[in-house]
Amino acid sequence: MTSEDSMPRIIDALVHPHDLKALDDEELGIVAQEIRDQIVATTSRNGGHLASSLGAVETIVALHAELDCPQDRIVYDVGHQAYAHKILTGRLARFDTLRQRGGLSGFPTPAESSFDVHPSGHASDSLSIALGLAKARDLRGGSENVVALIGDASISGGMAFEALNQIGLEQTRMVIILNDNGMSISPNVGALAHHFGILRASNAYRDRRDYLLRRLSSSGPVARATLALMNSAKGSVKHLLLPEHTMLFEQLGITCLPPVDGHDIPALRRVLRKALHSHGPTLVHVATKKGHGYEPAEKTPEAYHGVGPFDVATGTIACEPAGNPTFTDVFGTTMLQGAREDDRIVAITAGMEGGTGLTSFAREFPDRFIDVGISEEHALGLAGGLAAGGCKPFVAIYSTFLQRGIDQAIVDVALANQSVTICVDRAGLAGEDGATHQGVFDLAYLRMVPNMRILAPSDGLELERALQTAFALDGPLAIRYPKGHCPVLKAHDVPKTLELGQSRTLVDGDDVAILAFGSMVSPAIDAAYQLREEGVGVRVVDMRWAKPLDRDAIVSAAKTKLVVTAEEGVIAGGVGHGVLGVLAEEGLYAPVVTLGIPDQFVPHGCRSGLLHELGLDAEGIAQTIRERLAGLDNK
Repeated sequence: MTSEDSMPRIIDALVHPHDLKALDDEELGIVAQEIRDQIVATTSRNGGHLASSLGAVETIVALHAELDCPQDRIVYDVGHQAYAHKILTGRLARFDTLRQRGGLSGFPTPAESSFDVHPSGHASDSLSIALGLAKARDLRGGSENVVALIGDASISGGMAFEALNQIGLEQTRMVIILNDNGMSISPNVGALAHHFGILRASNAYRDRRDYLLRRLSSSGPVARATLALMNSAKGSVKHLLLPEHTMLFEQLGITCLPPVDGHDIPALRRVLRKALHSHGPTLVHVATKKGHGYEPAEKTPEAYHGVGPFDVATGTIACEPAGNPTFTDVFGTTMLQGAREDDRIVAITAGMEGGTGLTSFAREFPDRFIDVGISEEHALGLAGGLAAGGCKPFVAIYSTFLQRGIDQAIVDVALANQSVTICVDRAGLAGEDGATHQGVFDLAYLRMVPNMRILAPSDGLELERALQTAFALDGPLAIRYPKGHCPVLKAHDVPKTLELGQSRTLVDGDDVAILAFGSMVSPAIDAAYQLREEGVGVRVVDMRWAKPLDRDAIVSAAKTKLVVTAEEGVIAGGVGHGVLGVLAEEGLYAPVVTLGIPDQFVPHGCRSGLLHELGLDAEGIAQTIRERLAGLDNK
């Protein structure tokens, strides 16, 4: 029995976040520690976003102590810091189901709770959502508070800057909490700075200031000179009291309060009260520490950002059994080899150096490695410019985040016909992170783009050859590969570079033809062997190219009793529909089954379990073929 099960806790008596209002600051501190212990215990079993959630505990406790949710609205940017929010809003009893199939999502989810305002999951959108909520409130004459909680990494995204510009223009009442876990509070943030920050946030100050500015600006030359002097002095004081990067928000018309310790609940509550009563947009600058309160996560927050199961006492993260390398491992190794042979190769990522396998590349070729932060649009535009300048850029982005850069992929890469390779990691189901992170749309939206070619390697050797093809190929190319370890497929003579639009047949059969793409090749082979034992001859074709398609392989497949396409992407507009188009263009009729992701958002759960539910594992593919053949025989 764990400590959280055996000892009475305050959080067990909290039915609603309103209950926090009956507690004093000391008791709220105890609540924060109990929440922290619960988060550590649960993620040690289920995995999850630990470091970011631990860093935001006191901020979220203070917010709920001051707000009246769900009437008041909290918008979480990304949402991976919201575990404390879930615990405080009636989900403690189910918190042990976090990220499990049928359990709590790892991100805020409106379908799960009325306290969850927005299905967070992608960075830099919270300010736009919060401004929309605040504007809607004003239009209908509401009075609720709107708060956006955004991290220092997310606020660097382009969408956040666009929202800040509009927030400054609208001057509507809302609070932005900047969770800054990359800074410390500087020495000049003391009593004087705190006094001036609170003064500037007060409505009486804002009213008197605006009145005085109107009077002086409409008076004579002496008054206008006085106004200029006042503005100069005001700017000097701000520069003295506020961090330099905070001045940007002031210039946009957003009142900024001096940094406050994000783990000091009394200080947080004081500054939040003032900010919530301001008439205009106010930014609360909160200094926090990722992993706060759990030493292993404090020491190595990156390792505990999205962590698997671990031992609470030692912090030792459970290692997966030794086995085949992951697709990401193969990508990183092959990129390193390519860069050693061709000094035109440049690697770009969007805040995911380790996640995309580029750590070794960055270490060996720092001048040819670019991390643009959470700015996928910029990453692709930058790649287009690099290619125009004679470089050969490779942009490594998770599929779910590549969605943000589709305009740049079309205009800056494909229309310009630049030699940019988009390396689409986590293509397909991402598993426990859920609907916002499933990378199931890239095949559909990349296939529609002229000049774009798409490779879907089925194992590690195929990914290596796909990259070597990219090293030698001119023009736009996308290579998509899934999360997880590479399967071991039957050895074949694989050329160093892959011929455009050329597939390979891995299993022969004349009854059924499975045209499989990428990660679906391995389960298709297993399904073929199952059906062979039942007397059904199944051909498995590793199509390799999602664009251009191998028309000869498709025409040949139409000669069997049944054609099956299998892709780990959405069916609507996917490669299966491309195969149907080829058959129609060739004037051929054949019974076709298109396997893939149906017209729905896929929830969280382990990847293998989700594939099974969707009929995309070997068992599901084999059963679909049995049922369809039985239907054909009965006609």
